[in-house]
Amino acid sequence: MSLRLSLALETGGCVLPDAGRIAVFAPRAGLDLSALPKERVLILQPLRPDFEAYEAAGFTCLPGLSALPPEESFAAAVVYLPRAKAEARLLVAQAAAQTSGPVLVDGGKTDGIDSILKGLRKITETSAPISKAHGKIFWFQGGNNALVDWAPATSGEVDGFVTAPGVFSADGVDPASALLGESLPQKLGATVADLGAGWGYLSAQILTRDSVKDLHLVEADHVALDCARRNVLDARAHFHWADARSWKAPGQVNTVVMNPPFHTTRSAEPELGQAFIAAAANMLVASGHLWMVANRHLPYETVLSARFAAVTEVAGNTRFKVLHAQRPRRVKP
Repeated sequence: MSLRLSLALETGGCVLPDAGRIAVFAPRAGLDLSALPKERVLILQPLRPDFEAYEAAGFTCLPGLSALPPEESFAAAVVYLPRAKAEARLLVAQAAAQTSGPVLVDGGKTDGIDSILKGLRKITETSAPISKAHGKIFWFQGGNNALVDWAPATSGEVDGFVTAPGVFSADGVDPASALLGESLPQKLGATVADLGAGWGYLSAQILTRDSVKDLHLVEADHVALDCARRNVLDARAHFHWADARSWKAPGQVNTVVMNPPFHTTRSAEPELGQAFIAAAANMLVASGHLWMVANRHLPYETVLSARFAAVTEVAGNTRFKVLHAQRPRRVKP
């Protein structure tokens, strides 16, 4: 929460250097960063919707450190902890390695802030934490190598696929995606879109079909998309760093395949999947097909029936259902 950052800088004793770039790692859209000098701030945000929100607000933004020279150094850094512990440790370690001044770490209790603080206290000196609004902020001095062994590897491998800390299903093939992959027909149409493609598991299954001439991988997480580029080497694949809900296909799409996200917080948000369904219906040709998988309890059938002429459950188990929808209905804007 931005209130904790303001407290740290205004009354908490953390002093920013008078000059130099300030890196802000993984801030979610909506945070008030007015406590920082905007002209010196660089937002590092791999999630496309949040990236676009800060870019629209006039901040300088990049999807990650890979877009910068390795020798780039920051005067200070702020890390907003993501929920995935491995990703959080990686971001903190990256900030420490490339920052000469203070590194502030902010997170809610449900984001694992206490665990990160406890771990850092074992290897470096930290400030006393400031507690506010169900979370904490603390800081430590960057520019040391104490965190090198503490950070996880920047990439891993799952069943021959490259993954990375924090991406969806980083530790194994998602069982819902596996079920959908097994359920896909041999003929999928010439042009296919994989919405929310992640690190490319479903795309790899799609490209085993000779009928596919072009496959568009649409993914909002830049880190996951980088993994997909390494996992899907087929010349038919085209990669798009974009929010699938607003992405505009470059041409006609015969088939959409997707395992849509259903939450951005810890609570289920079925409207995310519903927005994916609407996006799929809008981009498909009149005879198009949608193949999707979802958790059994999520109420997608109503919106599917409103947007498609025919909807069938073609596979499933107690946890997941695979749905096939045909012939999208046009909705007037």
